[in-house]
Amino acid sequence: QVQLVESGGGLVQAGGSLRLSCGVSESIVSVNVMACYRQAPGLQRELVAKISTYGNTNYADSVKGRFTISMNHAKNTVHLQMNRLKPKNTAVYYCKADGLRVRIGTRRFDYWGQGTQVTVSS
Repeated sequence: QVQLVESGGGLVQAGGSLRLSCGVSESIVSVNVMACYRQAPGLQRELVAKISTYGNTNYADSVKGRFTISMNHAKNTVHLQMNRLKPKNTAVYYCKADGLRVRIGTRRFDYWGQGTQVTVSS
């Protein structure tokens, strides 16, 4: 069973930085899009950033200019560099893989990571 393994969350002061990483637990053929979502207490899960296999990126307006998403195709890993963090960025951050194909000839599926807590203190 393919899993998305996340790391890099933690506690940081406002204005600080964190780098989240998300890797696929086994070798895969391809993935269409890797994305990072977050969910703060009492709020809906929202898209933070995404990157396609071709390198096209999209960001939530609130993080543009502060967050950068990148993909290492060889390692099937995506990174989210978060700079100038704010207390309102506190949330559980989730990785998602859209259209992931494990082996040639098999169907594509979407997968979610287990989430990692990011806490920004004021």
